[in-house]
Amino acid sequence: MRFERVRSARGRRLSSTRWLQRQLNDPYVQAAKRDGYRSRAAYKLMQIDKRFEILKPGCLVVDLGAAPGGWAQVAVDRVKSTDMSKSVVAIDILEMEPLAGAEILVGDIEDEVAVVKLRAAIGAAVDVVLSDMAVATTGHAATDHLRTMALAEAAFLFACEVLTPGGSFATKVFQGADEPVLFDAMTLKFDSVRRFKPKASRSDSVEMFLVGTGFKVPK
Repeated sequence: MRFERVRSARGRRLSSTRWLQRQLNDPYVQAAKRDGYRSRAAYKLMQIDKRFEILKPGCLVVDLGAAPGGWAQVAVDRVKSTDMSKSVVAIDILEMEPLAGAEILVGDIEDEVAVVKLRAAIGAAVDVVLSDMAVATTGHAATDHLRTMALAEAAFLFACEVLTPGGSFATKVFQGADEPVLFDAMTLKFDSVRRFKPKASRSDSVEMFLVGTGFKVPK
């Protein structure tokens, strides 16, 4: 892979220049452009699915924090969702471009009104809940951890409300003090819970994913 250098940093902060240079030389960014995916994050879900096999043809999937749509693209392809029979429902606080095979909603999973709208769109128990939600980072590690974990916990609570018995849940988390609390809570609801860091996650990132399979029927 040929290394590309940012030619002009005039008027740009050093941190922005470094970010742009990293983007230009990121193999997953380049692969996403080549393969037609909306974000490099698509490869994270591919690697999660390769390891845990949670996306199967016919599954009903909810994608939380979906924008710009990389995960939804992978889900649509893996579960064979079509416009005639949509089995992927994606939601984000940001608007997304339409995606064939996916029902796209705008809303905040922490807002009850949005949750009601989402559940109406689902219409049934779902097989897989995915969450790649994360807040815009502040650079303060403890704050970023707590805010991202709050989103992961909201996704977990939603998953527990809508998953069918045997269903699966995958959520992004940031490593830190509160992550083991969510991990332990998930072990009470799933037959298996694993921590997983895809190769597509940057090596210097604190992100990883918790993947629960075999959702237990509430007694």
